[in-house]
Amino acid sequence: MDLEEAFQAVGEFGRYQKRMVGVLVLLQIYMACQSMLIVLVGAVPEYHGEPVTERGGGDLTQSVTFTEDFSSIVTEWYLVKQQAYKVSLAGSLFFAGVLVGNVLFGPLSDKIGRKPVFLMSLFFELLFAYGSALAPNYELFALSRFLVGMMNGGMALVCFILSQEYVGKSYWALTGTLANMTFAVGIALFAVLGYFIRHWRNLAAAANSPGVLLFLLCITLPESPRWLYSRGRMGQAERVLQNFAVRNGKGRVTLKLRRTPGSPGAETPSPGLFMLATHAVLRCRTMVLMYVWYACSLVYYGLTMNASEDKGNRYLSVAMYGLVELPAYPLCIYFINKSWSGRRKSLAGFLILAGLCCLLSMAVPVQSGSVASGSSLALLGKLMVSAAFNIVYVYTSELYPTVIRNAGLGVCSMSCRVGGILAPFVPSLKVLHASMPFTVFCLIGVTAGALGLLLPETLNKPVAETLEELSAPAYQRILETQVHLLEEEHLSKRKGSGSK
Repeated sequence: MDLEEAFQAVGEFGRYQKRMVGVLVLLQIYMACQSMLIVLVGAVPEYHGEPVTERGGGDLTQSVTFTEDFSSIVTEWYLVKQQAYKVSLAGSLFFAGVLVGNVLFGPLSDKIGRKPVFLMSLFFELLFAYGSALAPNYELFALSRFLVGMMNGGMALVCFILSQEYVGKSYWALTGTLANMTFAVGIALFAVLGYFIRHWRNLAAAANSPGVLLFLLCITLPESPRWLYSRGRMGQAERVLQNFAVRNGKGRVTLKLRRTPGSPGAETPSPGLFMLATHAVLRCRTMVLMYVWYACSLVYYGLTMNASEDKGNRYLSVAMYGLVELPAYPLCIYFINKSWSGRRKSLAGFLILAGLCCLLSMAVPVQSGSVASGSSLALLGKLMVSAAFNIVYVYTSELYPTVIRNAGLGVCSMSCRVGGILAPFVPSLKVLHASMPFTVFCLIGVTAGALGLLLPETLNKPVAETLEELSAPAYQRILETQVHLLEEEHLSKRKGSGSK
């Protein structure tokens, strides 16, 4: 039997897989806390006075008085006026680390396995995150944030892949959506944690501590059976799947996996990162996906910055920008599983709608200080881009074969981080014209949506395990036959329900 038939035999999403995916989904809360940490630990309170600099280079900071009752790296190291850039630099270093982690750990997990890379990244992220809480000076704090970001970039990528490769393909959209939805909830929970813990060091330590428990739970997770299968390790893949069957309550199931065109008896070497550029099909898909990921990130962060100019409660503001994403995920689940929309049209539609929100915002300018009237279009745009972000994760996983899936996601995620890094510079274009930033966001969103229509649809189609399956004529014929059978089965079910 092939891999999808094996998953149907052992359970596509049984109780054991639900527990494993549950642990991986809860990790999204931890990752959200680390991603949003600088928002609260780098918050700038109201203050009066001016910093005075000694001739020797040290700062006489006693002249600055902070008037709010909480601490941050700003209050401890007096990062105001000429030193204020260091707060943004620490945040940028985190995302620069994420970019490096995506590039390094994505291909590495394709070569040596999902589990070892995942556990190593999570362990060192916990270690470096405690280093952030204990940093005696700004320089070590900034370094620790870069290292945390690098580990986070690798761990988050493999975590998402595992949450899909543990289950049958028909549940990929569900597990991917749950992961992204939980990340949004994690942003809101971090805001609640920050409201009760006002000292930044205690907050950093508290936000990191749940990761220790989750790490202990993750040690028991098995290797991905899809990765084992793609590398030709049929015996190991069969044993993992048989363990799934036992723990799902199906008893001992006899499995004999059919070897794929790229799976000889010996272990199959990983194709490597350069295959994304040399393989004709992968090259076209990667170019389009990189731009789509870049657009999602640029529009998402750009709209967030334009919508966050209000001076209200900072904890409520952080929570709001997390919770506003939640309605996007039920919409994703509905649209991407419909035959008339699928992955491709849903992704393109949400990106184009996000671009149109930017276009409308030029006619109805965003006003600071009023969320209901001034930021509604920006928040609506963020909701649309959040939906596109969720879809592109699931869609990208289905477009890449298992043997190179992490490498593909890593390159696309790298492009995503570039968009996030450039997003803060787009609002400065308003010096040319007040509508210029939203014009850029509109054009980026609409063009990305249009390019997304060039990608193939993956709904109700078997996922490729090896590179040979992407272009093998026999595989294409099998794929078309399976799609035809699925359509006939779906039609017969509809007729049967109608007769009732």
